Amino acid sequence: MPPKDIKILVVDDTPMIRNIIKDILMKLGYNNVKDAENGIHALQRLREEKFDLVFLDWNMPGMQGIDVLRELRKSDTYKNTPVIMVTAEAEKEKVIAAINEGVSDYIVKPFKPTTLKDKIENVWK
Repeated sequence: MPPKDIKILVVDDTPMIRNIIKDILMKLGYNNVKDAENGIHALQRLREEKFDLVFLDWNMPGMQGIDVLRELRKSDTYKNTPVIMVTAEAEKEKVIAAINEGVSDYIVKPFKPTTLKDKIENVWK
C-alpha cells in the first residue's frame, strides 16, 4: 500500500468522473489529490509539480490519454511513475496499445471503489 501522502493527479474530461475518483481516493485516505480536465492541462500540471500516481482517461478533447501516456514515458521525471488508465475503452486492441505504451494498469468504466483500491495497491508493489 502506498503512503497516504502521495500526490495523485486525476485526468478526465468529465467533471463527475473526476469527482467520483477523487471522492473514492479521499475515502481511502489520500488527501493530496488534484485534477485536470484534459491531456493538455494534465501535462501542464505535471510540469509544474511532481505527482506520484496518475489516473488517466483515454478519450479527451485536445489530447488523448494514450498521447499523454506516451509523453510521460519519454520523460525522465515520469518514465517510472504509475499510470492507471480509467476509461470506457474496453476493446482488447486498446488495452494492448496502452500496455505497449507503458501503462501500469487499466480500469474499464464503470468500476467499483474496491477496484480503484486494488489497482493502486497493485501498481505500488
